[in-house]
Amino acid sequence: MGLQRRCSRAGCPNSAVATLTYVYADSTAVLGPLATYAEPHAYDLCSRHAERLSAPQGWSVVRLAPQFTEPEPTHDDLVALAEAVREAGRPTTEVPADDHGPVLRLVRDDSATVVP
Repeated sequence: MGLQRRCSRAGCPNSAVATLTYVYADSTAVLGPLATYAEPHAYDLCSRHAERLSAPQGWSVVRLAPQFTEPEPTHDDLVALAEAVREAGRPTTEVPADDHGPVLRLVRDDSATVVP
């Protein structure tokens, strides 16, 4: 199960549902469904910011879908979630101490004098 992607807008905690890319040569902003994976030159937007998107003066906006909604979890997502919960519930095994590793001892500094 992949991590849920968040909106790229600063301070927005909502889940991303659309991806915004720019075609600088054509002065066009393209808003489409959420890309399969995050790319450094694309911006993931939540439904609120995708609906309110406007382009700079002289640019056009191409919307590849009339409405963007959060995708439903897939069967693979649910299986991965169940496996993660199962793994977290397993008892941990203690790792035996390594007799050959370095030893750290805390020693009190008695050289410091205390003046009453």
